[in-house]
Amino acid sequence: MHGARYAGVLDIGKTNVKVAVADLRTVREVDVMTCANTVLPGPPYPHFDTAAHWDFICDALRQLNEKHPIDAISVTAHGASGVLLTSSGDLAAPVMDYEFTGPDELASEYEDLRPDFAETGSPRLAMGLNVGAQLFWQFRSDPGLVDRVATFLAYPQYWAFRLTGVKANEVSSLGCHTDLWNPYANRYSSLVGTLGLSGRMAPVRRANDCLGTLAPDVSERTGLPPRTPVYCGIHDSNASLLPHLLTRKAPFSVVSTGTWVIAFSIGGQSIALDPGRDTLMNVNAFGDAVPSARFMGGREFEILMNARESGCDQRDADAVIEERIMLFPAVEPRSGPFQGRKACWNVDETGLSNGERYAAVANYLALVTAEMLDMTGADGPIIVEGPFAQNDCFLAMLRAAAQRPVETQKTSATGTAIGAALLISGGRAGRGALQEMLQTDVAPVKSQSALEAYAKAWRETVRKT
Repeated sequence: MHGARYAGVLDIGKTNVKVAVADLRTVREVDVMTCANTVLPGPPYPHFDTAAHWDFICDALRQLNEKHPIDAISVTAHGASGVLLTSSGDLAAPVMDYEFTGPDELASEYEDLRPDFAETGSPRLAMGLNVGAQLFWQFRSDPGLVDRVATFLAYPQYWAFRLTGVKANEVSSLGCHTDLWNPYANRYSSLVGTLGLSGRMAPVRRANDCLGTLAPDVSERTGLPPRTPVYCGIHDSNASLLPHLLTRKAPFSVVSTGTWVIAFSIGGQSIALDPGRDTLMNVNAFGDAVPSARFMGGREFEILMNARESGCDQRDADAVIEERIMLFPAVEPRSGPFQGRKACWNVDETGLSNGERYAAVANYLALVTAEMLDMTGADGPIIVEGPFAQNDCFLAMLRAAAQRPVETQKTSATGTAIGAALLISGGRAGRGALQEMLQTDVAPVKSQSALEAYAKAWRETVRKT
């Protein structure tokens, strides 16, 4: 959209729901409102409180628009979620929380019918992390559901539909280990027909397509003009990747951090992905297949720190390196490159200070991230965005383990919001400002050799267990 300055961004994360305003001229997030993404326990199963989300979104858009007149709206949301609509546009069933373990009850039956990794680039994952597994469980648990379904929408496009009334799908969300997309042929996978959803998938649109303008009732409720355009939207980690695709030449890799830590390798070495280690073929905003890997790094950080004060001084960081205080995977064993392993420390963790614990956890998270980069053939500089971009211990250990430059994007509180906002400008507005906001190489917190020796010792121990 030419001439737009303020972009409103709906950012539906697994932990929080955010509405942000991004200035497209300076490529900066200028305001944000947040609420917790509370999961309702059921019945019929744990599901997202979409009604509460909608109330928050409308109220936030109204309040933010009063301070920063919003010219257009874009949407980004987490993966592993899809929405089933009736012919009237209502939910045919609640939107399942992908951490619900119900689909595991039918794991062997689902395994028999799901497409091969060679077709979808999607590994078999636990719980409801494959949207196809969610759908299979839902249809089996509620035999009448499939007849009530008129349309399937990916999660970002559901919220675009709520704003506009226009139904669409988009490849970055369809390609996020759903089992529903073939990234090599750029079409729906064979599973769509197997599940009885042929003809019920919304049309595929580009992430930067303008779907339409605000529905009249939404305009009235939010106070935004009815002519406000709304863009199709994008998977959240691919939103984080987009600014770098627009400004960089391959090879490089992007590490998007949040509840999930996801590594994208652009133009790296050709390597066979291992679906048993949570590698997958993502699909970027342009429809290109991107080798990727992920683990629940943000969730692990929360578990490990358990509300303790975050941060450390140089003395704590040095002590962890010198004394080889280490944590080994996996804290969240249901996903990531070390699935099925049980986390353990090489010291009595109860004797660690908060600062030492923080430094050791940061090192652990960086070393798992480096493992993911190796598994996807990553090459060139590593760009870290999101909360871990402000963790100096994490950045220094990642640089030492990968032995490549590490750059950060510290200026955006919501890393995904900028990428989603750029869908509105087509990447043209603020390109120079976008390049400037990407800070260059991070200095290590201690000598490189000591960090490299720590990383080597950690890897050797992990390989032996």
